[in-house]
Amino acid sequence: MKKSNVSDLIRGWFVGDFERAIYRTKDCETAFQEYNEGDYEKKHIHKIATEITFVAKGRILMNGKEYQKGDIILIEPGESTDFKALTDAATIVVKIPSIIGDKYMVE
Repeated sequence: MKKSNVSDLIRGWFVGDFERAIYRTKDCETAFQEYNEGDYEKKHIHKIATEITFVAKGRILMNGKEYQKGDIILIEPGESTDFKALTDAATIVVKIPSIIGDKYMVE
C-alpha cells in the first residue's frame, strides 16, 4: 500500500505519466484541484488528450459558459478552453491519455 498527500503533488495531479504521481501510467492523468474565487487559467488546447472536468464544488467559467457543482465538461482534442473560478471551487480532472507536453497555450 502507498500513501501520498495532495501537498506532495504538482497542482493536484496524482495519476499520470509524471514523477510525483502515486500511480504512474501513460493511460490517463487524474487531478483534484482547488481554486479561490477569481483564479484564472489561460486558454489552451490539447492536441492528443481528451479532458474531462467534474465540478465538485462551486461555480466556474469555461469558454464563457458557467458550470456548477455536479456538472461534467468534456473537452475534445483541439478544442480550446480557459478557466475561471467564479466562487471558491474544486474540480476533478481526467485527461486521456497522459501525454507530457500536450498543452498548448492559445492567444
